[in-house]
This record gives sequence, C-alpha cells and structure tokens, in this order.
Amino acid sequence: MAKNRPVRGATRNDSSARFNLPAREEDGDWLDARTVIDGAPAPLRTTVAIEKPRTIITRNASPDVGFDRSINPYRGCEHGCIYCFARPTHAYHDLSPGLDFETRLFAKPDAPALLRAELAKRGYACRPIAFGTNTDPYQPIEGTWRITRACLEVLAETSHPFTITTKSDRVTRDLDLIGPMAARGLAAAMVSVTSLDPKIAMTLEPRAPHPEKRLRAIRALAGAGVPVLVSIAPVVPAVTDHEIEHILERAAEAGARAAVFLPVRLPFEVAPLFRAWLEEHFPDRAGKVMATIRSIRGGRDNDPDFFTRMKGQGPWADLMHTRFQLAAKRYGLEGDRIRLRTVLFRPPAGPQGELF
Repeated sequence: MAKNRPVRGATRNDSSARFNLPAREEDGDWLDARTVIDGAPAPLRTTVAIEKPRTIITRNASPDVGFDRSINPYRGCEHGCIYCFARPTHAYHDLSPGLDFETRLFAKPDAPALLRAELAKRGYACRPIAFGTNTDPYQPIEGTWRITRACLEVLAETSHPFTITTKSDRVTRDLDLIGPMAARGLAAAMVSVTSLDPKIAMTLEPRAPHPEKRLRAIRALAGAGVPVLVSIAPVVPAVTDHEIEHILERAAEAGARAAVFLPVRLPFEVAPLFRAWLEEHFPDRAGKVMATIRSIRGGRDNDPDFFTRMKGQGPWADLMHTRFQLAAKRYGLEGDRIRLRTVLFRPPAGPQGELF
C-alpha cells in the first residue's frame, strides 16, 4: 500500500435512522480489537463472517436494468468505494453503511451448491447471471474464499451464460474458465475505471486495484477473447468528470469494445457519508460538487426514479452525456450490447439433473 494511502473509504460509521439502529462508536465492541498505538487507533482489521442464505440467485424486475438475475458471493465490500450504492444494505443487518460495510464482511461459501440446486430445478429458464451488481465478486477476500470461482465452475459445467462487473484485476486469475466460456458466447466482462489519477483513486476507492492494473485487466480479458466493456461509474462532477475522454481513450487502447457511464448516485445513507468524505478530501470544492449533483438529480441528493436515476437530468447531465457520446464515437466504443447464448444450457449432473 502506498504511503499516506487512506486505510478506509468512509470517514465515519453512521448508523441508519431508517431502522432506528443504535449509534455506533469507534471504541465499542463492534470493532475487532482496534487497539491504540502511539496515541492513535490502529487501522481497522477486516473480519469475515459466514452467511448461509437459502437461495443464491437474486431476481429483479427493474425496467432500467439489463439483467433479471444476479449472484453476490459476498455482502459488504473491502474496496471501500465511498460512493457505493450498496452501502445501505448493511443497515438491514444492524450494521453501519459506513465503516462496517467495508470492514465487517460476509461470505457465502454455500453459494456454489445453492447455485447447482437452483439450476437443477424443474422449469428453470436460462438467462445470463450477472456477478458484481451489488458488491465486487473479486474484492480481496475472493483470493482466500474463491466463492466466485466456484460459482463460475458450476456455470462452466452447465454451459450457463454469465457477465462479470468488477474493478479488480483479480478477474484475470479465472481466465482459464472465462476465456473458453466467452469463445462459446457464454461470458462477457465489464471493468470499472473511475479515475486514472492514483491520488484520486486511492481516496475514492481506497482498497481497489490501481487504475493501471484495471487497464491491464481489460487488455488481458480482450486478449483472451472475452468481450469486455469499460464502465465509468460513477462520474463525480468536479472530481473525476474531466477524465471521461482520457479513460475512454486508454480503455479503447487496451481492447475494450464498448463503454457505459453513470453519474454518481447517493441513495439513503450514502449521501451523508459522501458529504463527510468530500469535506475530508476535497474541502475546496465540496459545495460545488454537491450543488452539481443536486442539479443532476432534480434538486435532491439522489433521484430514485427508474431511468432518470441512471442518466441524470438538466444541463450538467446533458453536457456529461454529450461528452461521453462524442468520446465513445471517437475511440470506437459505441459497440452494441453484448448478447450471450442461452440455448447451450444443460442442467447440472446429479439425481435432479438426470431426471429433468
């Protein structure tokens, strides 16, 4: 880790007023042995608890989302991206969307077995499964738990299509699975590159891989024949918006075939955490950033409405969209949506698989 690199993304550990949770203090038992060294608290350690869900495929009917099912092998994310719209999900478990979200993680080791059972159910209709829609499937703990890989092995065995969205070069460790699946029209990937400036990246996404590693991941994926997109999500006005064109240029050079972008979203508890982060890291422009975000979000910190939540509105959003479109055209990143094959799917082997 680089010198002066922030240990975590959130600057505090607010509880959720929506669920009347008790306030959390940084010196309470909820922290795992946070000791004091030379008068300063030691860095928070990451803990991982086992979660045992009854099912692993999450389904949605959102009209502005391009998939209807997803898998999240982990709850919480050590990358610590301050803008992460998944942070509020920790509040459902009596945990803070702040520091808890990035330090108190949950792994689902039963995910591969649950996936196998769900794919074997009579009447299962095959559609691409999306990984990385909530928390990153290749966050650091995947290196130990390897749950994402185990799920991909089940999908490879059954010729089931999938997509992966990540900001980690760890995805390349599974190219032995992803590459052959892509060759059969069963896999695609999207790599998130939010900023090319290491200083901005290490505050915005403190434990995510360096931007250059992500570009190398795009190159490796493309070189292995995997259809790969670049995602500039989110674009933060007055912090990262000046990089749109450069990110697209570098991604195109690395082999990306298309691109998407999304203006920053600040749902529920994310807004106060983001404001505190701005005051800590960008006090000179905090007011300007929030004013621009509110103009994009119809005068609010966040716009939850379908379709506009993904695009924003008003002159700032229009300008951002125009810049993105022009740059995407310039660098050949206007590729059509990648369509994966579903006709190759075969239920997993076993008693149920053989019956149906």
